[in-house]
Amino acid sequence: MSVIVKICGLSTEETLDAALDAGVDMVGFVFFPKSPRAVSIERAAALAARARGRAEIVALTVDMDDAGLAAIVDTVKPDWLQLHGGESVARVAEIRQRFGLKVMKALGIRSAEDIAGVPAYAEVADRLLLDAKPPKGAAHPGGNGVTFDWHLLDALDPGLSYMLSGGLDADNVAEALALTRPFGIDASSGVESAPGIKDPARIRAFIAAIRGFRPTADQGRTIAGERISS
Repeated sequence: MSVIVKICGLSTEETLDAALDAGVDMVGFVFFPKSPRAVSIERAAALAARARGRAEIVALTVDMDDAGLAAIVDTVKPDWLQLHGGESVARVAEIRQRFGLKVMKALGIRSAEDIAGVPAYAEVADRLLLDAKPPKGAAHPGGNGVTFDWHLLDALDPGLSYMLSGGLDADNVAEALALTRPFGIDASSGVESAPGIKDPARIRAFIAAIRGFRPTADQGRTIAGERISS
């Protein structure tokens, strides 16, 4: 089974097309005003229309209220809502039921204590995105360009379906795949030339690195219950 690839924080036709042409599976649009990757609902709707049918569309929000979520759902028509804030387990379940869309919950990881909270969210979200917990003082919860200790994920149920994020780029993604067992990989700052500025060449190199990854015999890992095929 192939690893799912998501590029988040896209904001231009050029970079969106680069991701689509390289075979991306999911494209993410950010609706968090403090992020350098934030786009308006109208802009996201135009980009989503360009991507529809070629990749799944993800709307990233941070502790957004129902009115804001409804506006995005009605105008952008995403396939997924990505909740990247401090949403509780109950809030994730509520959003999933209210809007009838697949929900991806992002969880910040820094320590074993953070891993302990993962199973509860797995019960209510359609997919988990395990990201590096933002550094102290960071202005936004993701896209900070930092990794976390991937060995922490060894404590998870091997059958857990999750996507891996946090400081991934073309140079380190093969190592991440070799050490973990993600259903998918997500990148944002790792394919940028500056904060919020996606680079088509880096996007292509990142996706190529994932598609070209071949685990050695001792690196075979389970992805959603299946072995990575070589």
